[in-house]
Amino acid sequence: MEYDTHTKAEEIICRWDRKPENIIEMMHDIQNEFNYLPRDVLFEISKEARIPLSKIYSIATFYNAFSLKPKGKHRICVCLGTPCHALGASRIVNALERELNIKRGDVTPDMKFSIEETGCVGTCGLAPVVIIGEDLFGPVTVDGVPRLLKKYESK
Repeated sequence: MEYDTHTKAEEIICRWDRKPENIIEMMHDIQNEFNYLPRDVLFEISKEARIPLSKIYSIATFYNAFSLKPKGKHRICVCLGTPCHALGASRIVNALERELNIKRGDVTPDMKFSIEETGCVGTCGLAPVVIIGEDLFGPVTVDGVPRLLKKYESK
């Protein structure tokens, strides 16, 4: 059965009673369901909850928790804080790009992985650090990148 974006979006909008005051909660649920805020779903929220599309986009671009660009099921974040940077974080990013055949900020065609850079995550003693979903890894080496990704291929 094909995944029905419209049905899922309608279910989320109804869960929040189509009330404009619940817009952020709706957007969080949409983000969690689709790993980003799809344009067609934002149009649907605007219509169903009677919220101007400009207001929805204003919220989506203000909060870092929201993304208008697709993210992978497994979001890979590489810390570029000073210790991580000094210990080769940019080489880790390059290795991830090679292994996944995408650039930072992009998502794999199967929507499984995306690569992002982040500021300091506060685990400098483990530098360089990679976060995949809720899992933190460090120190990560270029040679360890394929093994790291393999853990998530079947998830």
